[in-house]
Amino acid sequence: MTGLSPVLHWIRTLAVAVALTPMLAIGQPAPDHSDDAHEHYEAGEALKSGRVRPLEEIIALARKEIGGEIIEIEFEHDDGRYIYELEIISPSGKLLEVKIDAATGAILSREGE
Repeated sequence: MTGLSPVLHWIRTLAVAVALTPMLAIGQPAPDHSDDAHEHYEAGEALKSGRVRPLEEIIALARKEIGGEIIEIEFEHDDGRYIYELEIISPSGKLLEVKIDAATGAILSREGE
Protein backbone atom coordinates (compact mmCIF):
# COMPACT_ATOMS: atom_id res chain seq x y z
CA MET A 1 0.00 0.00 0.00
CA THR A 2 1.11 3.63 -0.32
CA GLY A 3 0.87 4.64 3.30
CA LEU A 4 -2.67 5.99 2.90
CA SER A 5 -5.37 4.93 5.27
CA PRO A 6 -7.84 2.45 3.74
CA VAL A 7 -10.50 5.16 3.56
CA LEU A 8 -8.23 7.62 1.74
CA HIS A 9 -7.06 4.86 -0.61
CA TRP A 10 -10.71 4.04 -1.42
CA ILE A 11 -11.52 7.73 -2.01
CA ARG A 12 -8.52 8.12 -4.32
CA THR A 13 -9.53 5.00 -6.28
CA LEU A 14 -13.08 6.28 -6.59
CA ALA A 15 -11.86 9.72 -7.75
CA VAL A 16 -9.69 8.15 -10.46
CA ALA A 17 -12.58 5.96 -11.62
CA VAL A 18 -14.92 8.95 -11.81
CA ALA A 19 -12.32 10.97 -13.71
CA LEU A 20 -11.74 8.19 -16.26
CA THR A 21 -15.41 7.34 -16.89
CA PRO A 22 -15.99 10.07 -19.53
CA MET A 23 -13.03 8.71 -21.50
CA LEU A 24 -14.95 5.49 -22.11
CA ALA A 25 -17.34 7.39 -24.37
CA ILE A 26 -14.59 8.98 -26.46
CA GLY A 27 -13.92 5.84 -28.48
CA GLN A 28 -17.60 5.23 -29.22
CA PRO A 29 -18.89 6.33 -32.61
CA ALA A 30 -21.62 8.93 -32.56
CA PRO A 31 -25.02 7.66 -33.64
CA ASP A 32 -25.80 8.48 -37.26
CA HIS A 33 -28.99 10.50 -37.39
CA SER A 34 -28.35 11.94 -40.84
CA ASP A 35 -30.99 9.72 -42.48
CA ASP A 36 -33.56 10.68 -39.84
CA ALA A 37 -32.76 14.37 -40.23
CA HIS A 38 -33.07 14.12 -44.01
CA GLU A 39 -36.42 12.30 -43.73
CA HIS A 40 -37.76 14.92 -41.33
CA TYR A 41 -36.61 17.71 -43.64
CA GLU A 42 -38.14 15.98 -46.67
CA ALA A 43 -41.46 15.49 -44.85
CA GLY A 44 -41.54 19.14 -43.80
CA GLU A 45 -40.85 20.32 -47.32
CA ALA A 46 -43.55 18.04 -48.75
CA LEU A 47 -46.06 19.44 -46.27
CA LYS A 48 -45.09 23.08 -46.91
CA SER A 49 -45.38 22.63 -50.67
CA GLY A 50 -48.80 20.99 -50.38
CA ARG A 51 -47.65 17.63 -51.77
CA VAL A 52 -48.98 15.86 -48.67
CA ARG A 53 -51.90 16.34 -46.32
CA PRO A 54 -51.24 17.33 -42.72
CA LEU A 55 -51.01 14.51 -40.21
CA GLU A 56 -54.05 15.86 -38.35
CA GLU A 57 -56.20 15.25 -41.44
CA ILE A 58 -54.87 11.72 -41.85
CA ILE A 59 -55.55 10.93 -38.19
CA ALA A 60 -59.11 12.28 -38.46
CA LEU A 61 -59.69 10.24 -41.62
CA ALA A 62 -58.37 7.05 -40.01
CA ARG A 63 -60.53 7.54 -36.93
CA LYS A 64 -63.61 8.11 -39.09
CA GLU A 65 -63.02 5.24 -41.53
CA ILE A 66 -61.50 2.64 -39.21
CA GLY A 67 -61.97 3.70 -35.61
CA GLY A 68 -59.91 2.16 -32.85
CA GLU A 69 -56.75 3.52 -31.28
CA ILE A 70 -53.76 4.68 -33.32
CA ILE A 71 -50.60 3.43 -31.62
CA GLU A 72 -47.91 4.25 -34.19
CA ILE A 73 -47.49 6.42 -37.27
CA GLU A 74 -44.67 6.38 -39.81
CA PHE A 75 -44.14 8.68 -42.77
CA GLU A 76 -42.51 6.97 -45.75
CA HIS A 77 -41.51 7.74 -49.30
CA ASP A 78 -42.19 4.56 -51.27
CA ASP A 79 -42.21 4.07 -55.04
CA GLY A 80 -42.39 7.78 -55.75
CA ARG A 81 -45.26 8.53 -53.37
CA TYR A 82 -45.52 9.62 -49.78
CA ILE A 83 -47.37 7.25 -47.47
CA TYR A 84 -48.56 7.43 -43.90
CA GLU A 85 -48.36 3.98 -42.32
CA LEU A 86 -50.50 3.62 -39.20
CA GLU A 87 -50.71 0.84 -36.66
CA ILE A 88 -54.18 0.78 -35.17
CA ILE A 89 -55.82 -1.39 -32.55
CA SER A 90 -59.27 -1.90 -34.05
CA PRO A 91 -62.47 -1.65 -31.99
CA SER A 92 -62.52 -5.47 -31.98
CA GLY A 93 -58.97 -5.57 -30.57
CA LYS A 94 -57.06 -6.61 -33.71
CA LEU A 95 -53.77 -4.98 -34.67
CA LEU A 96 -54.11 -3.36 -38.10
CA GLU A 97 -51.49 -1.89 -40.40
CA VAL A 98 -53.07 0.77 -42.58
CA LYS A 99 -51.31 2.58 -45.42
CA ILE A 100 -52.74 5.93 -46.50
CA ASP A 101 -51.64 7.97 -49.51
CA ALA A 102 -50.26 11.16 -47.98
CA ALA A 103 -51.23 13.28 -50.99
CA THR A 104 -54.83 12.16 -51.47
CA GLY A 105 -55.82 10.63 -48.14
CA ALA A 106 -56.90 7.43 -49.92
CA ILE A 107 -56.56 4.23 -47.92
CA LEU A 108 -54.17 2.08 -49.94
CA SER A 109 -54.19 -1.07 -47.83
CA ARG A 110 -55.36 -2.60 -44.56
CA GLU A 111 -53.64 -5.65 -43.12
CA GLY A 112 -54.56 -7.65 -40.08
CA GLU A 113 -58.35 -7.64 -40.37
